[in-house]
Amino acid sequence: MGADTTPTTVGDLFERPPTQFGFRGDPWLWAALRERLAQTPLPADLFTLRQLVRDAVQDETGASIDDRARDSVFVERFAHGGMSSGHVSLPWWRDTGIHIVADRWAAVTGAR
Repeated sequence: MGADTTPTTVGDLFERPPTQFGFRGDPWLWAALRERLAQTPLPADLFTLRQLVRDAVQDETGASIDDRARDSVFVERFAHGGMSSGHVSLPWWRDTGIHIVADRWAAVTGAR
């Protein structure tokens, strides 16, 4: 997707990463979701979008972002060095990441 191109897939919503993440594994998960959802058309409603992202995060990490008993999950393939290397912040995805994607979807579709 180019700078002047309107997103047409869920993966396009992950084109520009946020400036801040929870743990060091989160940018790697962001990139994995971008690739995983690159062919998934934008859904017609916000509920479906949120469920697509939740399901993809769970498939990629083995953990639900709705699991409030855990702060993080370790994903070996996201470990690239550093203190929290490979760790994905479930609260960040639940409280921030999914909202970033939802806001981008709303901006493209004009829906809320």
